Amino acid sequence: MENGLWELLGSKGLLKKHEFIRVLVQCLYSLGFKKSASCLEHESNILYKSVDFGLLEKQVLSGNWDSCVAVLDRIFDSSSDDTRNTALYLVLKQCLVEYLKQGDVSLALNVLRKQAPLLGMGKDKIHRLACDIVYSKEMESGEADSFLVQDLRKNLLVELEKLIPLPIVIGERRLEHLVESAVLHQIDTCLYHNSWDAVSLYKDHCCGRDQIPSETVQILMAHKNEVWFVQFSNSGKYLATASSDYTAMIWKVLDDNKVELKHTLESHQNPVSFVSWSPDDTKLLTCGNAEVLKLWDVETGVLRHTFGNNNTGFTVSSCAWFPDSARLVCGSSDPERGIVMWDTDGNEIKAWRGTRIPKVVDLAVTPDGESMITVFSDKEIRILHLETKVERVISEEQPITSLSVSGDGKFFIVNLSSQEIHLWDLAGDWKQPLKFSGHRQSKYVIRSCFGGLNSSFIASGSEDSQVYLWNLKNAKPLEVLSGHSMTVNCVSWNPRNPRMLASASDNQKMQ
Repeated sequence: MENGLWELLGSKGLLKKHEFIRVLVQCLYSLGFKKSASCLEHESNILYKSVDFGLLEKQVLSGNWDSCVAVLDRIFDSSSDDTRNTALYLVLKQCLVEYLKQGDVSLALNVLRKQAPLLGMGKDKIHRLACDIVYSKEMESGEADSFLVQDLRKNLLVELEKLIPLPIVIGERRLEHLVESAVLHQIDTCLYHNSWDAVSLYKDHCCGRDQIPSETVQILMAHKNEVWFVQFSNSGKYLATASSDYTAMIWKVLDDNKVELKHTLESHQNPVSFVSWSPDDTKLLTCGNAEVLKLWDVETGVLRHTFGNNNTGFTVSSCAWFPDSARLVCGSSDPERGIVMWDTDGNEIKAWRGTRIPKVVDLAVTPDGESMITVFSDKEIRILHLETKVERVISEEQPITSLSVSGDGKFFIVNLSSQEIHLWDLAGDWKQPLKFSGHRQSKYVIRSCFGGLNSSFIASGSEDSQVYLWNLKNAKPLEVLSGHSMTVNCVSWNPRNPRMLASASDNQKMQ
């Protein structure tokens, strides 16, 4: 090859110059710079399309089907190659479609008799080909015209290009793929990456800690006692908090990312330990500590319904919503009460009770509504597919205090009293969990959450008054955030703002 095109490029000498130029030419064509691409082909004497593919393209577009078969036979070495047979099948189908649309049935049958043996086609394959043609969209469009035929032939070329081996053809948009792969690799190794913004090609990608929540921007002091729970709404426009002062509060997230108090919810007779937003953010559930479940209207702050009755001993430990925002499920700390599914009017839809349902510590419903994850009797996790009734059980060696599901519903985490957070996959492919450590938890219920871009991070409270952040790629904390003076009970990452995190503490503060 002339002009030193066998030279190697790059600081490591890993790139072949002639391949690099060919990919550049392809990129110019795909971007619409046809004159520049043609000029580079002429100057370098390197064609984007190989001689064989150029010849195949010419024969397909002109409808010379015998010549097409001859070129394909030259491209594919083995006559028994399945890919070759697939390519010949597509050519044969196009040929037959054109003859049939022209009304030349006898010619189509002659072609079929001639080409079928070359493909090793038995009666079953010939029958399938006939069905493919009869029911194809091409046959629905009536008689053939020159524009339709050319479109069909161009589509055939696209399909053939996917089958023809390298280096006769190059994969579509090869340069974009190579650059994007390099960028994705840099993103994948960037522990702080937390943005939807496009990445600059002018420099190697590397995010700083400013991409994640790292500075206190607001302290909320409205509660009069310990704050036990905090959770952003699904839209990220609201925040709910629960406190041992017997109240829950709804906060509105403003355009400048500050929050202001919207409603104080007063009805519980005991500390409020848990809240849950409906998927449409119009309703909020609150659980009283060793008490009943209450449903609130978010817009008005009005109590809409109380589920259960303290007089009957019904107590709720946790609750969750189904995607339709019309059904909810709650678990009781009383083994005899089990798990109950209700509609928003308080009608019981389904219940799980009996000896197989011990004390419920925490539960969640996956975002698609297909599975319910429940933590039982401190150490057991059960994943129930609600339609098939298939159940998977995971046993932890240490007591579990809380549960959280990722935004895409593929993973969940549990906090353990052994000062570890375990990450499990919902599909059940993993035999062992990923483990994260560094925070402090031995006496209290500490809650963690997923957060950031694509749920790439975990945040957790801690008994040492800090907030801990991990990237899922690393078992050790990425950041440790200060600001509280007592145990941080719960954290919540805004699902629509990857740089916004709320934490709740025993010192009555939220940050």
